[in-house]
Amino acid sequence: MTKSSIGYGIIGCGMMGQEHIRNIALLPDTHVAAIFEPDPGMLAASLAMAQGARPAASIAELLAMDEVNCILIASPNHHHLAQLEEIARLRPLPVLVEKPLFTDAADEARIVALKARLPLVWVAMEYRYMPPVAAFVEQAGDATGGIRMLTIREHRFPFLAKVGDWNRFNRNTGGTFVEKCCHFFDLMRLILKSDPVRVMASAAQAVNHLDERYDGEAPDILDHGYVVVDFASGARAMLELCMFAEGSRYQEELSAVGGNGKIECRVPGPGRFWPQHLGAAPVPELIVSPRNPPGPRLIEIPVDPRLLAAGDHNGSTYFEHARFVAAMRGQGEVEVTLQDGWWAVVMGLAAERSAREGRAIELADEFALPT
Repeated sequence: MTKSSIGYGIIGCGMMGQEHIRNIALLPDTHVAAIFEPDPGMLAASLAMAQGARPAASIAELLAMDEVNCILIASPNHHHLAQLEEIARLRPLPVLVEKPLFTDAADEARIVALKARLPLVWVAMEYRYMPPVAAFVEQAGDATGGIRMLTIREHRFPFLAKVGDWNRFNRNTGGTFVEKCCHFFDLMRLILKSDPVRVMASAAQAVNHLDERYDGEAPDILDHGYVVVDFASGARAMLELCMFAEGSRYQEELSAVGGNGKIECRVPGPGRFWPQHLGAAPVPELIVSPRNPPGPRLIEIPVDPRLLAAGDHNGSTYFEHARFVAAMRGQGEVEVTLQDGWWAVVMGLAAERSAREGRAIELADEFALPT
């Protein structure tokens, strides 16, 4: 560890927090300096991974440590906003905060107040940084001649068990379209370079968690659905989510179509879930299909095995941290802003509302959109 090494203070070290620890360890001149994690088992596991890190009994104690230069928030969703506010109040360090930024439409105004109080906030949207998705984003405009239709499909495994089972209830997560799908709504805005105006959704809980009870209460999270989004540019996007489809070869599939052609991206799920008897896990693919002359072209985009071993997000967490550290050092810009994080949550909240009420949601009528 060098004197110039950046010391992370981590708030929340469950499954995702531990993935962040593994990826921070792969970066030069960064280290985990301190950890605040209330669960004893998770704290012990995290300290074993982050050699030399100090435990903190509170966020205030963590922020008081001189060796902490930046903060990573990877706590349960419903704590993110209050923890950002505590950091802003006590010691406004640069922050990388896991999605979603907030979980309740009533909290929109609190995001605006944070912009002036924190020097650097980066919202963690790992899917942007998956190598095959990044290639798709870079090439989609040229391949299509201007995207008119964008489709994102995720067919995956059910929600995993979390400490205290917090992720089984909408009041903690914001709902499945916020918790799971804010990634995809963020990608829609990034790819289409436009903001949404209307959201329509159809969804339900059909298979997962039906027999589970927590203190006598049944989970209320959605496990499948469709969301259609109209954008100001005139483009349309659709999300198809199924969380009882872990037998799929690919977990995420993206396609964009325009007047000149089509481009697709296929991303496998976490390697640890791939059936070993089937041999090697699939390699991510990019497929470019021009209209004239017709003829699909398939490009494999393998990911460094070290990065695959460090987490469940196709190497993206490493690239996300590399860019966050560069922004801290003045060598790059914040790529996922508070406004980006806000939009992703609002789109998810609108989808939840649309599915629940059976109507299209005009965003300008129901949310305080930024000007």
